Amino acid sequence: MITISLCMIVKNEEEVLARCLDSAKDIVDEINIVDTGSTDRTVEIAQQYTDRIFHFPWTGSFSEARNHAFTYATKQYTLYLDADDVILEEDRQKFMELKKTMNPSVDSVSMFYNAGMDEFGNVTLRYRRNRLVKTSRNFQWCGEVHNYLDVSGYIINSDVAITHKKTRHKVGRNLSIYETKIARGDTFSPRDYFYYGNELRENGHYEKAIESYEKNLQLNEGWVEDKIYACINMADCYRFLGNMKQELAALCQSFDYSKPRAEVASRLGYYFYRKRDYSTAIFWYELATQLPADTNQWSFSYPAYWTWYPHLHLCVCYYRLGQYEKAYAHNEEARIYRPNDHSILHNKKLLEEKLGIPVAQGQPQQEGE
Repeated sequence: MITISLCMIVKNEEEVLARCLDSAKDIVDEINIVDTGSTDRTVEIAQQYTDRIFHFPWTGSFSEARNHAFTYATKQYTLYLDADDVILEEDRQKFMELKKTMNPSVDSVSMFYNAGMDEFGNVTLRYRRNRLVKTSRNFQWCGEVHNYLDVSGYIINSDVAITHKKTRHKVGRNLSIYETKIARGDTFSPRDYFYYGNELRENGHYEKAIESYEKNLQLNEGWVEDKIYACINMADCYRFLGNMKQELAALCQSFDYSKPRAEVASRLGYYFYRKRDYSTAIFWYELATQLPADTNQWSFSYPAYWTWYPHLHLCVCYYRLGQYEKAYAHNEEARIYRPNDHSILHNKKLLEEKLGIPVAQGQPQQEGE
């Protein structure tokens, strides 16, 4: 059985650190905590789990801090987690089985990262990350923010998931790192332009986000997956700005890089829904339900866009066309994923009345209404 060193960088994580370590302590053989300047009880909490606590002054680069943390690993493999990550029980069992059976010639194991969850336990954002790496290969982190491990060799994809359980959003932190890079005159890579665009979009700077996505798309270099989502995210920015023409153009531009994905199809459905072209909206929403992501896909995937979301909107579209049985059927599909969703329960009651004796009052609801 392989041995594992957990290496973490932390700063002011007293709210979540124990939760993370409780979920991982029985899986790993060593815990290394690198503190980058906590002023709360983070170090005190860490001392309850390990005596391997180290200090590293924050330099403004996550890669530098993570690479430093990895130098303390003494076991065969190195695992990294953020303090607000957890390994849920089902994944703890999968992880232990992986540890027992894994071929020690493996250089890296990718795992799902469930980066977002809704209130009903559905994954809202998922992607793969190289999560468990052979220590002797000395793989390095790259990038100051939204960094990644530069790995090579024998890489396997596992079905283990690490779940992100954020308790608070560090507003503007990553954005300020990019702005520092700009002030220094750093040259941006296509990846930098993509993630800088994301930070701008998440902070409401939609025009500047569009400019950054455009710069990503103008460069021939760069990961095609980033370019697909640059188009998608750019379309969202145009929608927030009320520019439907450019919103549609950005969504269609994604087809230059990929066949339709559920994330695009659902957005196209919503575009035509807003134009009250319900038949065309139905076409795209129906397509979205048939386009789940590949489990080996490394880029972002948003399961809502091929599960409950298109079904809920199909319910509304069919209702507007007077096709109540189809509306009810799609609402029931959405209810599988969100059994206590207020809008879905409202629709269920309304449509049961519509299909029965009582005369329905009101209109069906979709997300956001």
